[in-house]
Amino acid sequence: MKVFMKKDFVNVGLAGEFVQVDDGYARNFLIPKGFVLEVTSQNEHSFKQRTKIVDRRKEVIASNTSILGQKIKETKLIIKRKTHDDGKLYGAINQNEIIELLKQQGVSLSKNQLQLDRTIKSKGTYIIPVNLTSRLKTELAIEVVSE
Repeated sequence: MKVFMKKDFVNVGLAGEFVQVDDGYARNFLIPKGFVLEVTSQNEHSFKQRTKIVDRRKEVIASNTSILGQKIKETKLIIKRKTHDDGKLYGAINQNEIIELLKQQGVSLSKNQLQLDRTIKSKGTYIIPVNLTSRLKTELAIEVVSE
């Protein structure tokens, strides 16, 4: 069955795309949940017009996001903290602190975009993956040093 994506759905498609899926999957899950609309010969033309508008918006968003990705890649956060003699921090550094430091530098991210597996508990250099969109990923360099 050919469907038009209303919302992004992982492993199926992005909003504004035409996708071919199994009939049962579309009728029993995607359509009732509001992720897609069934494409028929009567409504296909209107969906194609929507696709053109969505493509233009995606181009603008992609260019802005790629600029943000480049800015993040060029940014290196240096965090000064008190440490024990063996290099471990007195207090761990978590996602919220990193996001706040990025905001101070003019970069706005949400918690789910920053892929920090665990808190940072010792000094050193860390590379943290950042997912700006489902297709655009970059990395943030953080250096933790002693005060």
